[in-house]
Amino acid sequence: MKILFARPAALPFLLLPAVFHPAFAAAEQTIIVTASPQTVSELDTPAAVSVVQGEDMRQATPRVNLSESLTNVPGLQIQNRQNYSQDLQLSIRGFGSRSTYGVRGIRMYVDGIPATMPDGQGQTSNIDINSIESVDVLRGPFSALYGNASGGVMNVTTETGREPATIEASSYYGSFGSWRYGLKATGAVGDGTQPGDVDYTVSSSRFATHGYRDHSGAQKNLANAKLGVRIDDVSKLTLILNSVDTKANDPGGLSKSEWKDNPRQSPRGDQYNMRKTIKQTQAGLRYERQLSEQDDLSVMMYAGERETTQYQSIPRAPQLNPTHAGGVIDLSRHYQGIDTRWTHRGELGVPVTFTTGLNYENMSEDRKGYENFVMSGSTPVYGHKGQQRRNERNLMWNVDPYLQTAWQLTDKLSLDAGVRYSSVWFDSNDHYVTPRNGDDSGEASYHKWLPAGSLKYAVTDAWNLYVAGGRGFETPTINELSYRSGGQSGLNFDLQPSTNTTWEVGSKTRVGNGLLTAALFQTDTDNEIVTDASSGGRTTYKNAGKTRRQGAELSVDQQFAGNWRAKMAWTYLNATYRTNVCNDQDCNGNRMPGIARNMGFASLGWQPESGWYAGADVRYMSDIQADDENTAKAPSYTVVGLNTGYKLNYGNWMMDVFGRVDNLFDREYVGSVIVNESNGRYYEPAPGRNYGVGLSVAYRFE
Repeated sequence: MKILFARPAALPFLLLPAVFHPAFAAAEQTIIVTASPQTVSELDTPAAVSVVQGEDMRQATPRVNLSESLTNVPGLQIQNRQNYSQDLQLSIRGFGSRSTYGVRGIRMYVDGIPATMPDGQGQTSNIDINSIESVDVLRGPFSALYGNASGGVMNVTTETGREPATIEASSYYGSFGSWRYGLKATGAVGDGTQPGDVDYTVSSSRFATHGYRDHSGAQKNLANAKLGVRIDDVSKLTLILNSVDTKANDPGGLSKSEWKDNPRQSPRGDQYNMRKTIKQTQAGLRYERQLSEQDDLSVMMYAGERETTQYQSIPRAPQLNPTHAGGVIDLSRHYQGIDTRWTHRGELGVPVTFTTGLNYENMSEDRKGYENFVMSGSTPVYGHKGQQRRNERNLMWNVDPYLQTAWQLTDKLSLDAGVRYSSVWFDSNDHYVTPRNGDDSGEASYHKWLPAGSLKYAVTDAWNLYVAGGRGFETPTINELSYRSGGQSGLNFDLQPSTNTTWEVGSKTRVGNGLLTAALFQTDTDNEIVTDASSGGRTTYKNAGKTRRQGAELSVDQQFAGNWRAKMAWTYLNATYRTNVCNDQDCNGNRMPGIARNMGFASLGWQPESGWYAGADVRYMSDIQADDENTAKAPSYTVVGLNTGYKLNYGNWMMDVFGRVDNLFDREYVGSVIVNESNGRYYEPAPGRNYGVGLSVAYRFE
């Protein structure tokens, strides 16, 4: 098979919508393009990409966090903070590691709708594991073709309904008062090839927990729906809806002494009543049309709104500064966008495919700040919204034209090349102006050419070698622009976008019913955006000059002896500063914080279609530096998990009951770190040994 095209929500090579399909769950994954019958396999893709099937993600798991089931992806460092107010800590080859909350530096998509805003800030809270078809994780040079903040790309595709109609109820109960229940219905009228055929997937879930740590309880309601209609023989329309409502307490970080004394404590959580509420609703419409045997058109439109209120642990004294924005953040965001692309397949001496398109995204943000206290006499009472201290309207938008080509030079040699011109604008209008707090309005724009290319050689039908290179960039997010160091007023427009150049060589080999992949890479970055200081719930950022990330990735996914399945992944990532970024000492050569040098994962499972099943997994993480000076770090750890369950098929009924134990040997370790936290409260502890049981029941209407 040869690469002809893929979608931006999956592989970047020609940016045409497609969906991954498990042609063989343990072997190579196959992309099936909805507007055309042509296919491309994971084996033939000249880039470091991993595909995780939704069925595997739901196998004996709580179905709450992506960190449960993506640890087998090399190059991906995904850690649960045990803090639902701040989201998962997620980085790809070190990009995104600086994030104190949410996701930075990585592009994420859910059914083609960006979970990353135009400024590069994203979140995983709206991802519904209960209805995932597949998750694709792209690393390396071709990530740059997604534009701003694309150090890596994660695409989530939800299930497309098929005949027969099926309804499923699922539940999970675990340690720390955690429980989840969900309901999913899928189905179709027709096989999707005739005019008037309809497919649908509707899923909803509710999750609640007391939390492992004190003051870490959370509740989340999530709903996801997808409706597809075949208009005629050559066109299809798909409607996508998503809603999430989260309320979560924030336990905050701990110092080393606090962690060692009692990892479950939250010394400041109750005092300040630290918490966050999130409400998000979005909708998307995708139109696909096959114009001819050689031409396809795809249009994706979406819009959404997101409201966030966060109470931070900032004492009253710092807020008395007239330029301080207060200890309560109140955000209201509206975002929308459109991506239009045209693909042509033809001959120019050799088979070639061209894709050209235009992507437009914008977001408007009303950002308000309030004091996090009210006075009771002369005593501040924290956890209450007080006087307003900030009021601004921020606008962000991008316009990105792109072109990609795929050339089949010979039977064994192929070339993929593309370029994107990315333009990002920021415009801030300050509506809180006082005699001692001046007008902090401002604007900035960034423009970059982003080329990428790869050359692949098919040694055999089962073995491919490739070399790839690309140039990417990352602008500051609006949050990173929000504060200047030293308590100064105004936006931090001194921040410059970082630019990076990445080279990669790789090998992919089909071994029996499995896939063996290996990659070597190096990324050199100028003006790396790093954390300057993090204190009192407020983080400032700066440019760090030059950095280098170099390393290797290895992964194996093998099915053998019928029902046995083995997975292994290893990542070596040496990420260092090449200039001094510290004020008091020379940090040149220091390790970049938040990044593990070595990660390892291995699992072995007995997975028949029905009956008893069982599995075990081992995860290793080397030590992680917590600050630029490399004076504090989270120690290395190894944790083991076990699971077992029983699947029963009885007529049209299907039942799955399971139990699991995580951190079997009750290892005490740090789940994630808050990079450069000024008070030394770097550590977010992970839970000890914990248990869970789950049950799902489905009925198929035949």
